[in-house]
Amino acid sequence: MELKDYQKKTIGQIRTYLEALSSFKEKNERLVKEDPELSIDFPQKAWEKVKGTVHVSRKNGLGEHLPNFYLKIPTGGGKTLLACHSIDLINRSYIKKQTGIVLWIVPTTQIYRQTIGHLKNREHPYRQVLDVSSGGRTVILEKTDRFTPQDVFENLLVMMLMLPSANRQNKEVLKIFKDSGGFTEFFPAEDDGAGNERLIKAFPNLDCFSDSDSIFGNIAKTSLGNTLKALKPIVIIDEGHKAYSEGAQATIRNFNPSIIVELSATPPEGSNKLIEVSGQELNREEMIKLDMHIKNKASPEWQDVILAAVDRRCSLEKIAMTYESNTGEYIRPINLIQVERTGLDQRGARYVHAEDVKEYLIRQCGIAEKEIAIKSSEKDDIEGVDLLSKTCEIRYIITKHALQEGWDCAFAYVLAVLTNPSSTLSITQLVGRILRQPNARKTKIKDLDESYIFCYRPKAKDVLDNIRAGFENEGLGDIVGRITLDEGDSGNVNATKERTVEYRERFKDFKGKIYLPKFIIQEKNSWRDVSYEMDILGQIDWARISLNTVKDISLSENKTKEEDITVNIAQDKRKLIDTKEDYVQNQDGIELNSVFVARQLLDIVPNPWIAFDIAQRAIKILLKGYSKGRIANSVVFIIEELRKIIEKEKDRLAEELFKNLLKSKTLWFLLLSGDGGYRLPGSIRVKNNAKALVRYDNTPIQQSLFDFVPEEGFNDMEKSIAVYLDEQEKLLWWYRNLSRQDYSVQGWKKNKIYPDFIFTGAEKKASKSYDKVYVVETKGLHLKNEDTAYKKSVFDFCNELGDKKDWRELKLEFSGQKVEFQVIYEDEWKNKINKLFEIKKC
Repeated sequence: MELKDYQKKTIGQIRTYLEALSSFKEKNERLVKEDPELSIDFPQKAWEKVKGTVHVSRKNGLGEHLPNFYLKIPTGGGKTLLACHSIDLINRSYIKKQTGIVLWIVPTTQIYRQTIGHLKNREHPYRQVLDVSSGGRTVILEKTDRFTPQDVFENLLVMMLMLPSANRQNKEVLKIFKDSGGFTEFFPAEDDGAGNERLIKAFPNLDCFSDSDSIFGNIAKTSLGNTLKALKPIVIIDEGHKAYSEGAQATIRNFNPSIIVELSATPPEGSNKLIEVSGQELNREEMIKLDMHIKNKASPEWQDVILAAVDRRCSLEKIAMTYESNTGEYIRPINLIQVERTGLDQRGARYVHAEDVKEYLIRQCGIAEKEIAIKSSEKDDIEGVDLLSKTCEIRYIITKHALQEGWDCAFAYVLAVLTNPSSTLSITQLVGRILRQPNARKTKIKDLDESYIFCYRPKAKDVLDNIRAGFENEGLGDIVGRITLDEGDSGNVNATKERTVEYRERFKDFKGKIYLPKFIIQEKNSWRDVSYEMDILGQIDWARISLNTVKDISLSENKTKEEDITVNIAQDKRKLIDTKEDYVQNQDGIELNSVFVARQLLDIVPNPWIAFDIAQRAIKILLKGYSKGRIANSVVFIIEELRKIIEKEKDRLAEELFKNLLKSKTLWFLLLSGDGGYRLPGSIRVKNNAKALVRYDNTPIQQSLFDFVPEEGFNDMEKSIAVYLDEQEKLLWWYRNLSRQDYSVQGWKKNKIYPDFIFTGAEKKASKSYDKVYVVETKGLHLKNEDTAYKKSVFDFCNELGDKKDWRELKLEFSGQKVEFQVIYEDEWKNKINKLFEIKKC
């Protein structure tokens, strides 16, 4: 495999450092022979000579100076290949032998499988480098494999180990430090007291049986862990930032390595960066797909992001097919989709789930199921699949975080982010999944030499800032290096169990008696909750929908109306990356037809025939002002705009229908007891290990309806409101209403409104009675939007209906009581609460 220029330069720099390291090591050995106190930090001396920068010195488990350096190689730059060359250079220039043992540590199962697969394949460039280094005597091992001193003497052994396995504190893998009997040839016989004494003196950090465990005294365990300590291996740490917890560092150093080489695109502070390859070098060598286009979809619906990503992928495949017919080189563009949930029991919540996306791709986008794969801890549709093969049909891979690191496919061109990544590191490495250029060679076709990101919740500028921060050469902070992968349960089974919490003693008289009003429909002699699907959506007269505003959709011949940010490496070394905002012409990836457009409307319009009719009408309107080709070129934008129009029309007709149902007394806003009514729960369930909500002075909450309120689920604003309520003298009790579980109001839109708090004021001081119940929804300032305006209009409508209602008319025990609904914002909540309780400002 021919090396790129930056790879040749990197190998040269490593060689220079190792030669200096060897020279200073020999000098140190001469000095120590004369006087141990003359010992020098030879790795630091070599570093000062070659780099001239600050060096962070470390020692191994024997207290010896430990050479260690970092290769900072951007994603797609060939870190693993350079690691193999580093092993060759270390053996030639520093250790000066072709055999021995290498401990190759990786952080994730994905990286483990991929790396060991490549190293075991004699045809792969990685293995070929090692075979050249060892003279064809390379042996790849796993921790369950056994080997002998002769194997070490005659071969280059490369043992793969997971980082959790290397962590001495991980109880599940302590077996590698246990006496196994499989490595007895490396140790003196049990009855060889002198031999054991010499061994332990030479390696005092070996795990040993205590004197009381053996009649022969202190004896080293014949474990894999002790064998590695005695062999003083070369250590390679892939994704080195994962190994920067104190436990992981201590464990790795305790293997008594002769040298440590760490690799990552995002090195943490405190690392000795010997090599720093720039993105510009990778781009010049045609290793990565740049420019990168970050598309920020204005729509709040994740389906629109998927639709745009599908369109981009489809257009790329058409171009790739033409490219293959001209060159014979096969490319099948793949769309990666990051979702919020993948667990089997997590579907149906307010998060974007992998199965929801898969279902949408199949039903709405017409994608064949065989072209869709899910990659998660529970389901791995791509395991063992050669994604680069012409026989592979996978074009869409849905994941949560399983592809952040260690996954490599140059066919991945499009990334759809349906969640806000939790960290700069996370988004940087997700972006890295689509950077690698097929065949490490540009196609000379712009579309196939670039990459594409489609955003859902975050603003494109925010993602851009994260990418910029992720590529910063310095100042990442300790938090980045301390991010670790949690691949298992905590093992604390009791923590997941729940307990029942009852009303406070002084409020037990209210148990089962706190009712709240709701919208209901009377059927014969019974009441039922209003159903959005049946009573509202199902009754909308779609013939009355107006498409007049479709004619206002403006189509540009050469520009789309969505934001397109282009990211490239800056030529100016004082800048990290260059950006430019541009508008790109759609490549006609999705054909224009009424059936396809109608399919994208079915989640708004439940009847496919009506959706088809709307699609036809809209296209006819547009054809009056634009050519068919121009409309087809903007089909994704048209669908987005059409969905907005239909959504507004649907809401207008739904509100009109809702209020007409009330006028006709088909729909009622009533407070009922017994069957058909809503009452607050008589008990709640909380986790055993739940942390209690407390006041800011750490005193217990006093006025909550239940005697325990878990802190979990409160944001900062909600916690402040809860604590403030709890401190009010005129408050009787308050209750934290749980979303999707407790009290809700069904308005004329699909989603029910779940208020955050329900509370009452005492009629008199120390009174246990109340005349008004407050139902409160809280909103941050950044959430003042159309949805909030809808909730306020529904609550205002509820108050209007409540003012006209005397709950006594139903002959219930609600004489004189009122229910008041409020939406309060972050900048006004304290004044609002003061007003509700008629508290005078100080």
